[in-house]
Amino acid sequence: MLHALKELFESLLAPAGSQSPQEREHALQLATAVLLTEVMRVDGSSDAAQQAAIMAALRERFALPDDALAQLVQQARQAAQTANDYYHFTSSMNEQFTQAQKIEVVEAMWRVAYADAHLDANEISLIGKIANLLYVTQGEYIGAKMRAKEAAQLG
Repeated sequence: MLHALKELFESLLAPAGSQSPQEREHALQLATAVLLTEVMRVDGSSDAAQQAAIMAALRERFALPDDALAQLVQQARQAAQTANDYYHFTSSMNEQFTQAQKIEVVEAMWRVAYADAHLDANEISLIGKIANLLYVTQGEYIGAKMRAKEAAQLG
């Protein structure tokens, strides 16, 4: 278990050029999953609707089978518990994601936050912090939030 977690962190911290395409893709998948699970974790509750929103966002973004998604989310929870900051997750995204893909991540984070029909101040703060680390502009941030809110049918 610890060996697998160590390998995950090494894959996240390794320079992008030294990784195989599969390792880079997995590192991006893990980084995205960590950020989504952090939205669920930050308000102190683990709601079934939020878990479903995480799975739906990851399935949509990465087209992984259910067993691979479940494993990815489990790895993300472990990685999030031992992470000191979000920079090493967002830095790989900044290197390899387009601006549109980074906005999609922020929108997915908002969808997770809205999934339980209760927006917590810690969720808002976390998503704002991640959006800044991803260099998502204020306008892009607000647009992502409004699209997620509309998708949640909250007005």
